[in-house]
Amino acid sequence: MDSEADLTETTFIDIEKIVEMIPHRYPFLMIDRVSDLVPEESAVGHKNVTINEPHFQGHFPSKPIMPGVLIIEAMAQTSAVLVVHTLGGEAVDKLVYFMSVENAKFRRPVQPGDVMKIYVNTKQHRKAVWKFDGVAKVDEQIVAESTFTAMIIDQ
Repeated sequence: MDSEADLTETTFIDIEKIVEMIPHRYPFLMIDRVSDLVPEESAVGHKNVTINEPHFQGHFPSKPIMPGVLIIEAMAQTSAVLVVHTLGGEAVDKLVYFMSVENAKFRRPVQPGDVMKIYVNTKQHRKAVWKFDGVAKVDEQIVAESTFTAMIIDQ
């Protein structure tokens, strides 16, 4: 980042760019795009939930519900895109690994047809360790929230 203006610039990242930034692939890629990305600060992940996703075959066949751990994973992937974008060239040959999940709460089910928005905000950043607050919403209603920590490591 060359100027103070770069720190407040918001960014949109499409699926093609996401797959360049993080190693996740189908069926474990949990976000379709990222918007409102402010380097070092925040980002919004978007997930179009469809019945075609493999976890719905068993969770639960008669009442498909997105597993809570996958909602938390969508938060982690959104934050990984935020970190990689923030680090720029410094992120080459690095991975963003989960270290901890705290205070995860699930407020209501996420079902096929829902569009989930994942809001992540950087809470703390020291060297290779980043801490985030995450909130997932459907139709502006909170479906899940968590605080989580990640570490940037060499591949």
